[in-house]
Amino acid sequence: MSKAPVYWTKAKKILSKRDKVMARLILNYKDGSLITRNDVFFSLCKSIIGQQISVAAANSVFLKFKKICKKKINPKTVNKLSTSSLKSCGLSRQKIKGIKELAKKTLSKEFNPNLLKSMKDEEAIEYLSNLRQIGRWSAEMILLFTFNRSNIWPLQDFGLLRAISNNYKKKYLPPKRFLNQLFKKFTPYCSVATWYLWRSIDNEPIQY
Repeated sequence: MSKAPVYWTKAKKILSKRDKVMARLILNYKDGSLITRNDVFFSLCKSIIGQQISVAAANSVFLKFKKICKKKINPKTVNKLSTSSLKSCGLSRQKIKGIKELAKKTLSKEFNPNLLKSMKDEEAIEYLSNLRQIGRWSAEMILLFTFNRSNIWPLQDFGLLRAISNNYKKKYLPPKRFLNQLFKKFTPYCSVATWYLWRSIDNEPIQY
């Protein structure tokens, strides 16, 4: 794990000035910040495991996955795992295919996480989305939590949409026009705004 991103303190000041709700949330949640594991493979595995299941279920499956990897979640270890051992963790057939393919493509360098560092956000999302089981939401989570990109606004995330509805007194789902207004207001620090909005509905900071 790492320290807060270099832009964090500046972003809090700017968001607090621009938006009353942000000012309140930043004041309420003084502890913590976005942090990174600096491990794309680990985060992609966690993202695939967590798709379309509850946080509690995802954590349970991930602990079993971590155990069969003997706490070494890397392409070599995962590539050697049998389908039956992955199935015993509670993984679906599609998720097993996704994780196995990710390991193979990483080992063969067909997927090279290092290339993401020099890519712009949309380019990186497109590159990640070429992987099996990785769509826009998962790609955005990688840019947020692994690379700590400053301006990610993941509008496919139901938690974020719920937090916006709650804090801005809008219906669920919030109107697209309003979401675009917030995006413009929070740019270039949408990631920071997203983190605080998540905190408003979950005491535990999210980590991938």
